[in-house]
Amino acid sequence: MFGGLLRGEYGTIRRIEEAGLLELKDLSLAEDRAPLNFQLGDTQVGVVLGRNHSGKTRLARTVAGLQAPVAGQVFLDGVDVTDQDPARRSVGLVYQAFVNYPTLTVAQNIASPLVARREAPGERVAQLAALLGLEDVLERLPSQLSGGQQQRVAIARALAKRPRLLVLDEPLVNLDFKLRESFAVELAALMREQGTAALYPTTDPREAFNLADTVLLLHDHQLVQAGAPMDVYQSPASVQAADLMSDPAVNVWRKDSAVYALRPEQLELERGHPDDVEFQVQVLSVETNGYETFLHVRPKWQEHWVARVVGMPQVRADASISLFAAVDAVMTFGEDGGHG
Repeated sequence: MFGGLLRGEYGTIRRIEEAGLLELKDLSLAEDRAPLNFQLGDTQVGVVLGRNHSGKTRLARTVAGLQAPVAGQVFLDGVDVTDQDPARRSVGLVYQAFVNYPTLTVAQNIASPLVARREAPGERVAQLAALLGLEDVLERLPSQLSGGQQQRVAIARALAKRPRLLVLDEPLVNLDFKLRESFAVELAALMREQGTAALYPTTDPREAFNLADTVLLLHDHQLVQAGAPMDVYQSPASVQAADLMSDPAVNVWRKDSAVYALRPEQLELERGHPDDVEFQVQVLSVETNGYETFLHVRPKWQEHWVARVVGMPQVRADASISLFAAVDAVMTFGEDGGHG
């Protein structure tokens, strides 16, 4: 799918086979940070996953040409576009805010990039409106739309000029939770149907699983790990990588010269096997949404862990209980939090 090497703070991560649409070569997002190398294949979705202020938006703006990198190069289709004007790049950009022209109708908003290029917009507007479910609101103003509809308009406008790459800077963050989930699935299907590659920054690992062909983990403006989402989830290169791919955060403890981690969903209330590891904890609080429950607990040597269990177990705050985990669920890292 790709070509070249993925390298970051933890060294060479993965070798890939053939050249991609987007290549970031020795790219530095901030002073005194290790450069990153990354490639995204043609028509693939790359999710950039990281906490707030990790460099996600800066990376998106750098690829779109709105911000210069500290060092390094950006290639699109093998062409160095690092110093190229944003308007000349075949890149569409969608912001997390609903950026639509307030005095233009939906149809006019979608057509605006084509009008600027003196292209007849009618057929493309109709096509995108059908794809994004906007056919019934084409004559409305943005103020007359729901949040989800406004974001669909912004995406349609970004796709209007058929960019080779679509950069979506957390476009679902202002939508409610249920709408975000359904929209993420639709968005992945839309990218495949349009044959457009996408770079998608987010803080939510669920969106990496729902959308990504490849995920790029960022921390402190540096590459932590990259690869297929399930590969990174199952074989994290470090505690930091495991934590970024987990929601809630992984439960961590140290012993001797090693660091251990467990995902919240891998803790159980009952022993499933005689060899399971047992943890005695005090329950701090209990949250439930009807189909799963989050137990906030305190082991003897830690301040706060979270167990994510199915259903609504009868567990009360202040109770002392045992939690269990399979031996092979425990992730082991070196003293510095990375694999040796």
